[in-house]
Amino acid sequence: MSRALSAKVAIVTGASRGIGKGIAIQLAEAGATVYITGRTLLPNGQGTSLTDCAEEIKKRGGRAIPVQCDHEKDDEVKDLFDRVGTEQNGRLDILVNSAYSGAPAYIDHIEEPKSFWDQPLETWDQHNAVAMRGSYICGVYAARMMVPARKGLIVNISSQGGLTYHLHPVYSVGKAAADRIASDCAHELRERNVAFLSLWPGATRTEVFTEWMKNCQLKASNVHETLNERYLFNSESTEFPGKCIVHLATDSDVMRKSGRVFTTNDLADEYGFKDIDGRSPPDFVRRVRDRLSAAGYTRLAAWVPSFVKIPGWMLTAYYHIL
Repeated sequence: MSRALSAKVAIVTGASRGIGKGIAIQLAEAGATVYITGRTLLPNGQGTSLTDCAEEIKKRGGRAIPVQCDHEKDDEVKDLFDRVGTEQNGRLDILVNSAYSGAPAYIDHIEEPKSFWDQPLETWDQHNAVAMRGSYICGVYAARMMVPARKGLIVNISSQGGLTYHLHPVYSVGKAAADRIASDCAHELRERNVAFLSLWPGATRTEVFTEWMKNCQLKASNVHETLNERYLFNSESTEFPGKCIVHLATDSDVMRKSGRVFTTNDLADEYGFKDIDGRSPPDFVRRVRDRLSAAGYTRLAAWVPSFVKIPGWMLTAYYHIL
């Protein structure tokens, strides 16, 4: 699929590190001109700046345009889309809403779980000011460019937290909102041939969580060993979601997916690709074998074919009943 996105224009928010960076790298490697956004523009010695991302993309033969942007500030978001419109003659083919400012709060919930009433009120904004509200604002500006062209793809990066409780109500509410934004906006965009969907990556080897796993106080405990095995050694690379979006962007029938939620594993199985290390990451959401293995039933899991999955409707019904 080399250079399959030549002449395409993309925006990836939150691309200075993590999943956003991985997505930007894959889109650029496939030939797209990628505008990458984030709050950290210049190198900070940690490899987590927009400049670092742009340099990595350049090394792979791609083109990235770093734009410093705080997605909590509406005027900066508007300036971003105005700039893309001016420089690309009004063209925008792909928007990926990956910006998320809640990673530190997410780790705090793991290390020191507290009930929502014991959390400071700003916890809401830490998780949702950028990821929830920001994805809607970006979706509005992107649609204004895509609707006249009658083509485009918008992807919200979400998680299975949108389906069931995960760590903290504020986190889960934010992910459910990201999924619903995609679904409802897709309803209004359907006749305009613009696809809007939600993507759930699995456990991912981002810089933040990899570093935390190496340094957290649980290092010597059985809990840490379990987390380390599941989330580091059996996790996705940050570029795996990017491979998903490259395939979506080159799918001539992508509109049939609009308004829906997909796991990265679902798309990898459908389009027939693996992660950048040649592996197929475990699917702890739908693949029965992987769920059994994660629960400790390794012998039973060995007898279950990898293609056996829990139907999406059954998964939704199960969690909603609970």
